[in-house]
Amino acid sequence: MPFVNLPLGASEDRVLGSLDFERALKDGRKAFQPGLLASAHRGILYIDEVNLLPDHLVDVLLDAAAMGINRVQREGLSVQHPARVALVGTMNQEEGELRPQLLDRFGMMVEVLAPQEPRLRAEIVRRRLAWEANSDEFNRTWHSQQTALREQVLRAQALLPKVSITEGLLLLISELCCSQGVTSLRADLVMNKAARALAALHGRTSVEPDDLAQAAALVLAASSPGEAVRSTRLGSGGARAVAAPSEGALSA
Repeated sequence: MPFVNLPLGASEDRVLGSLDFERALKDGRKAFQPGLLASAHRGILYIDEVNLLPDHLVDVLLDAAAMGINRVQREGLSVQHPARVALVGTMNQEEGELRPQLLDRFGMMVEVLAPQEPRLRAEIVRRRLAWEANSDEFNRTWHSQQTALREQVLRAQALLPKVSITEGLLLLISELCCSQGVTSLRADLVMNKAARALAALHGRTSVEPDDLAQAAALVLAASSPGEAVRSTRLGSGGARAVAAPSEGALSA
């Protein structure tokens, strides 16, 4: 799966693709030079400081995300290619808001904060210093854990088509969205997919209330930034989900 970084200073041609001038001059015929969207097809397009992205690039990404196709018309060249990408962005809300049209494309949101437990903070600093001192040795130390996580994700991908969700939980997803005043059906769909993915990650073929609770905290934060997800009884067994995503969340 490709992981492509979209720099803030990228031009529209760099993102969409453009005429390959070198080939045009060399061979005397028009040729397409693929852009970042083509490179990220069936993968992840990562945008740091996504709220600072220029408006013209936001429009480009919205069109591609809506259609799953990138259409390029440059210097008499007309090309289209598939561009099914997963957008992942980070932002600091103090530096500016994210345009509502682009925010709607992010199905989940999570706030990342420095831990307030001293021992945990010290361990993070210790690992960071170890990586800076010898990144190769650090990578070897954590290789087995990384391999185990990678294998867990691969198993989840294979299991995902077999994961089911009950009618009761499916209805509860819609009830949660309605209770939060979510007008788009995007939140319902993303919550369904996120809950199924969580079940697959834990090696199960059916969604449990806890999966839905975790998915709701992420999805409803994106659908209603700054609004707390109130305590909600999920299914039988009395499981409860309590989350209070704050403003300044990071798009993910």
